[in-house]
Amino acid sequence: MAGKADSVKTILYALGANFAIFVAKLVASILTGSGSMLAEAVHSLADCGNQGLLLLGLKRSKKPPSDDFPLGYGKTIYFWSFLVALMLFSVGGIFSIYEGIHKLQHPEALRWPWLAVGVLTFGIIAEAFSMWGCVVEVNKARGDQSLWRWFRDSRQSELIVIFGEDLAALLGLVFALIAVLLTMVTGNPMYDAGGSIMIGVLLIVVAVFIAIEVKALLIGQGVEPRQKKEMLEFLHAQPEIKRVFNLLTLQMGTDIMVAIKAEMSRYLSPKDMIADINRVEAAFRQKFPDVRWCFFEPDSAD
Repeated sequence: MAGKADSVKTILYALGANFAIFVAKLVASILTGSGSMLAEAVHSLADCGNQGLLLLGLKRSKKPPSDDFPLGYGKTIYFWSFLVALMLFSVGGIFSIYEGIHKLQHPEALRWPWLAVGVLTFGIIAEAFSMWGCVVEVNKARGDQSLWRWFRDSRQSELIVIFGEDLAALLGLVFALIAVLLTMVTGNPMYDAGGSIMIGVLLIVVAVFIAIEVKALLIGQGVEPRQKKEMLEFLHAQPEIKRVFNLLTLQMGTDIMVAIKAEMSRYLSPKDMIADINRVEAAFRQKFPDVRWCFFEPDSAD
């Protein structure tokens, strides 16, 4: 099994980069009148808010179980991740498209275009640094999986969100830079407006993909397929177990709930069978430390 990514470190990387980029973009958009630049400034501000929500979600997901929530609050992070996807769609994507359409209807020549180019170049460098930090953590989690397979199978919703945000931000900056350069070369402000619309479409597409992945976690996904395979292999290798009838898992944020139905190798007294089950559960928890709840049902048939 691949290692666990440090989600908090990844979020802080992104938050620092996005705040610096937001300030630079906002000043440049005011001075240049660029619609693409304003769309990118709003995008970066939305990203800062999103990262704040993810940090809040991670903190709240650590609350201990209560009578009302006996399995804890781990799935809280999925709610906040889904909210971030909605904000990326609405605040980032829809506003960018609106700004582009507005600029198409009321074209405005760029002022100080080289300032916009400089700020966008700075933004690309800062966002590339944030993306690098994210990819380092993603690589820890994905192991030998492709990025697409990891994106589809990962149960770390906050890491999925940050990866999607960073990718959209980096591509959005490239779109904005191309739009500004084309506007400078041709003198046609329509390119700048078109860049804003492209950024909006990009954000909406990324937001939809993120929302689809987080929705599955909200409904109640089990562990990653490769981890479930490792769990089954581990159980089959235990001398106390003759065969495994069923293995149910549920991902609860960073915690995992497991229910096992298996036939024991020996038919002993209830006390000895309990001892065998306890040994299996202890070894299972040691092998998979994220397992917080483990329910074991011995049986002779499925």
